[in-house]
Amino acid sequence: MSDRIVIREMEIQCRIGVPDEERAEPQALRVTIEMDVDTATSAKTDNIGQTVDYFLVYQRVHTLSEARPRKLIETLAEEISQMVLGEFQVKTVLVRIDKFILPNTRAVSVEIQRRQN
Repeated sequence: MSDRIVIREMEIQCRIGVPDEERAEPQALRVTIEMDVDTATSAKTDNIGQTVDYFLVYQRVHTLSEARPRKLIETLAEEISQMVLGEFQVKTVLVRIDKFILPNTRAVSVEIQRRQN
């Protein structure tokens, strides 16, 4: 059985896009992160140290997204997934990024899933 912690549709600001003009100003993206974790111990002990502190994940995603410009949301999704796997006790992470760039379209999304090696 796998437990999951989800941060759903957090809004971040990022300079992202293929044309230079698109990267000139930060734009809003929405990021969803699903983390497969074992919550049994933390549930028994009521101890945040025994689980993933989703506020720290939230803070790290904001810091990472603002660190530098990128051309592709695929690049940002990969960087977020590697950060989560590297810094938190997570077995699997799914990252979805929604970008609001095309007219008459709700969003363009990329979704990736990565596992611990």
